[in-house]
Amino acid sequence: MKRKPIVSLVSVLAVIVATSSFGWAGKFNRKLNIGDAAPTFKELPGTDGKMHSLDLYKDSKAVVVIFLCNHCPVAAAYEQRLIEFAAEYQEKKGVAVIAISVSHRPEDALDKMKEHATAKKFPFTYVHDASQDVGRNYGATATPHVFVLDKARKVAYMGAFDDSINPGKVDTHYVRDAVDAILAGKQPEIGESRQIGCAIEYQKKTVEKK
Repeated sequence: MKRKPIVSLVSVLAVIVATSSFGWAGKFNRKLNIGDAAPTFKELPGTDGKMHSLDLYKDSKAVVVIFLCNHCPVAAAYEQRLIEFAAEYQEKKGVAVIAISVSHRPEDALDKMKEHATAKKFPFTYVHDASQDVGRNYGATATPHVFVLDKARKVAYMGAFDDSINPGKVDTHYVRDAVDAILAGKQPEIGESRQIGCAIEYQKKTVEKK
């Protein structure tokens, strides 16, 4: 019996790949380049019932920020890898892992995020940003879209978690390699890769009339 593909045709149609570098800060990012100071964020509600800010992780040797959501099948394909990564790097190596959803879909509401995080036993922080400002500030375009911040909270890596949606076909572990380099006091050899995932649906911001 043939195995079902991890990503169905429907989800493939939802996948975006950044292909143009014209007018972008980085190769695949409109907002940030490697070495830029990471945009901060404050008071985001988490699935743990607490409010989270980037400053809370000031003692962490590195911070991994992942733009995630419940509904995306590509994000779902990476969940176990994210769980294993966080379990290995958080307590043992002093790395903070923070997943941020900016989705306005009903299935991505905070109460649904809590249910999902509990069911999956997420060992990492999972927060919601209703304003979507954090995603905009990071130039995040897909779920998952990963940013590795060094001790000085500068962007050391951004892009995909690894080089294949299929865990059995991964050759390059972008995030693991980047974090290992930072912990060794080095710059990651690969600072940027093309993010692949479901497109983040940003809402149009209304301009207040004076």
